[in-house]
Amino acid sequence: MQSEPETVCNVAISFDRCKITSVTCSCGNKDIFYCAHVVALSLYRIRKPDQVKLHLPISETLFQMNRDQLQKFVQYLITVHHTEVLPTAQKLADEILSQNSEINQVHGAPDPTAGASIDDENCWHLDEEQVQEQVKLFLSQGGYHGSGKQLNLLFAKVREMLKMRDSNGARMLTLITEQFMADPRLSLWRQQGTSMTDKYRQLWDELGALWMCIVLNPHCKLEQKASWLKQLKKWNSVDVCPWEDGNHGNELPNLTNALPQGANANQENMGHCKSLEYQHLPAHKFLEEGESYLTLAVEVALIGLGQQRIMPDGLYAQEKVCRNEEQLISKLQEIELDDTLVKIFRKQAVFLLEAGPYSGLGEVVHRESVPMHTFAKYLFTSLLPHDAELAYKTALRAMRLLVLESTAPSGDMSRPHHIASVVPNRYPRWFTLSHIESQQCELASTMLTAAKGDVRRLETVLESIQKNIHSSSHIFKLAQDAFKIATLMDSLPDITLLKVSLELGLQ
Repeated sequence: MQSEPETVCNVAISFDRCKITSVTCSCGNKDIFYCAHVVALSLYRIRKPDQVKLHLPISETLFQMNRDQLQKFVQYLITVHHTEVLPTAQKLADEILSQNSEINQVHGAPDPTAGASIDDENCWHLDEEQVQEQVKLFLSQGGYHGSGKQLNLLFAKVREMLKMRDSNGARMLTLITEQFMADPRLSLWRQQGTSMTDKYRQLWDELGALWMCIVLNPHCKLEQKASWLKQLKKWNSVDVCPWEDGNHGNELPNLTNALPQGANANQENMGHCKSLEYQHLPAHKFLEEGESYLTLAVEVALIGLGQQRIMPDGLYAQEKVCRNEEQLISKLQEIELDDTLVKIFRKQAVFLLEAGPYSGLGEVVHRESVPMHTFAKYLFTSLLPHDAELAYKTALRAMRLLVLESTAPSGDMSRPHHIASVVPNRYPRWFTLSHIESQQCELASTMLTAAKGDVRRLETVLESIQKNIHSSSHIFKLAQDAFKIATLMDSLPDITLLKVSLELGLQ
């Protein structure tokens, strides 16, 4: 900087197979990232490779010297740095002259200038102590003074490392996680039975998401995965490790933060981002004919969205289920569907309808399975122009909301002694139920709009609404929707839709 006095720094950089493996600088600046002087020297070495003299490894140079030259070399070295190296030089001399010393049991001698063996691990230099110190500092500030932003920058750095397949990504995340686990507030919150702040919980979410990226990395070795599994289990067994749903002991959810705000928190049955143009990149090596990274990504997203999963216990985790689903769907909506992608949508819709218990759109699902309304509405609108029959089949299957249906009793109710075998109708704590019911209503409304003029389909949708929707306010809203759609200004009233509206109004 112009305002600062000019200082001369001594910088040393070791690199191995195009990676900086260690750095030292006399400036004394301590940070996770390299100081300006290390960066300057790196750029100088990159831009002016001819200005940096390349030497053979020092062992090669010593090999070319005779005895007198070697003695002169050692004595001059000791003379120039006698205060620093004389004790070490005398100790080494004593060990070399002793027949039974450890140093004489080893063949040859180390050479720091020779570089590593081709089989040796090589990774970018990372100041582990500094990572730990900085994370500890940011956490101690409790989300103030931009510390949350700083932690998110660290997470972004880990993402960048993973993208570059830098093995330091996992190392750095391990160090960050250890500091999170050591945060004294965790035990304090546990003792008091209070919940952590939403900002802090979002940081934990990001930790979890990054660990998922690491353990799902197809390029890592089995032994690495085994060691990470061991590490994750170790953290998980620690008493203060937060639960994903956040409901510890007597902690009560803060229902003022419930959906729908929660579901739309990140948007801001994202807005600033420039819309991306997705293209098919062929990957000839291992893909079938017509497949690309885009078709695979879309297929994986549809499989994930359609999987049957049980609703988690806590408010925060339930909000997260909705939030994550909506984020993934909004990503998919950025993609323009071409013939190749429509084929994948068809294939997945059929597969999910016919699949067994893993599918959320299968014939039989668990009573507390996360509803598929939001996903089915997206599938319906995407498939409608290409395969209306399949679109309706998918949407109608997804209309169910089993958690609101009474549980059938087991055993013979006519005999008093069988009373005990009645399955209790346990009403689960679905904190996001109002949001889920509004998504169910949206799905029904979308089908009503699309079915205008088709008597058979309108009757089928009406039956589905009467069977599956339990909220009177939503049934009334659908009666209003049906009336509006039936009496649009540009056409004659749709008699069937008016009947649907009347039926729903009466219900």
